[in-house]
Amino acid sequence: MSSSDEEGGGGGEEYLFKIVIIGDSAVGKSNLLSRYARNEFNPHSKATIGVEFQTQSMEIDGKEVKAQIWDTAGQERFRAVTSAYYRGAVGALIVYDITRRTTFDSISRWLDELKTHSDTTVARMLVGNKCDLESIRNVSTEEGKSLAEAEGLFFMETSALDSTNVKNAFEIVIREIYSNVSRKVLNSDSYKAELSLNRVTLVKSETDGSKQTSSYFSCCSR
Repeated sequence: MSSSDEEGGGGGEEYLFKIVIIGDSAVGKSNLLSRYARNEFNPHSKATIGVEFQTQSMEIDGKEVKAQIWDTAGQERFRAVTSAYYRGAVGALIVYDITRRTTFDSISRWLDELKTHSDTTVARMLVGNKCDLESIRNVSTEEGKSLAEAEGLFFMETSALDSTNVKNAFEIVIREIYSNVSRKVLNSDSYKAELSLNRVTLVKSETDGSKQTSSYFSCCSR
């Protein structure tokens, strides 16, 4: 494995971040991912069996940043399968359906599971999906904001159907991960960047005392 970060004169580093999308079944996780990655929406999408992922790239500070976004099955019978896929995740979108209060009530359980299985500081975004269904809303925007503030999460309401805030939600998480990684690489002895074939891998430390406190609130404008 080569440790050089450039092969030619002008090549820069490439970052690869793993992000998981979690939440109850049928909250729209797969459609959020397909809208962001392929600009597609399938109104008849079925429950995800197991796990699938898409890779998206964006440029930050002149560097290519790739997000490998994993769509984890929310159904209870797949929990044992998907828990392994939290490992190595540095970002997460925790999704509920604004028309189904039970999916909002499950958020604390998903956050606990994320804390249990994730290896390092995770950039977390609470997502209230299906904000196009305002007429049958069951969870207020204020409730979403309050939970996000209490848990130190970013917050956004989205619609995979009409694309509202979908790109913003993913890109805020990606930028926060990049910021977290850059800060740790530059300022902390407990993390290091291991450049290998132009790929940056995080190496976990024994002590993980940092806590995310910033919040970003946004919802659908109707």
